[in-house]
Amino acid sequence: MADQEPEVINGMEASKKRGDYNDQEIDLYTIIHRMIVMIVYPDPGSSASSTSLLQRIKTVLSENLPLLGEGSRNSGKKLLQWTRRGSPLRALLVISVGTIALLSMTGVIVFMLFFLAATFNAIVISLLMSLAAAGGFLALFFAFLTAIYIGALSVAIVVISTAMFSATVAILVVTGWIVFFWTVWLVTKKSVGIAKHSLTLTGSAISACSSSIHSQYRYEELNKLEA
Repeated sequence: MADQEPEVINGMEASKKRGDYNDQEIDLYTIIHRMIVMIVYPDPGSSASSTSLLQRIKTVLSENLPLLGEGSRNSGKKLLQWTRRGSPLRALLVISVGTIALLSMTGVIVFMLFFLAATFNAIVISLLMSLAAAGGFLALFFAFLTAIYIGALSVAIVVISTAMFSATVAILVVTGWIVFFWTVWLVTKKSVGIAKHSLTLTGSAISACSSSIHSQYRYEELNKLEA
């Protein structure tokens, strides 16, 4: 029976693929890439190619969703190691991009909450309007309420978009100024180091020249005394 056959994805059994996942360090990119390949481009020689798209999605999700936690941890470790290997500017870049991404996700979540609330209210109002269709005043009242909810949703979209755009611009501006002052500080530090090195070389040259002149003067004095 087909139900008793081992689960095969892209020509490999699921147990073997789990072993392969455990043998190597996976990250989010690897998991997402494998999920897309398994769903969109299944192996023609496997049983997954003959199944429906919904069944492939279900199989791939059941196979890869448990790996998302480990993939997230490995991706975080790689990002942390990559940040530590670089200069402070790299850490500043990671913090800035992460903050912007976090703000964007927060804005999307808040908008989705507003959208779901407005949609639920619109459904309830439409139901009440259909029940009160016999009364023109009630229908007009519920129509006004619907318009108010739509207006509130529009205002929420504008406010959230403006806040997210302003926060993103503010983060970029602050990051730019930090990078500017950091660059000025590095250039100043390098210039001071070069100036100190130049003064040291100049002082050494002057000392050597003075010693040479003094030695020559003493040599001439000794020659005069001997004469």
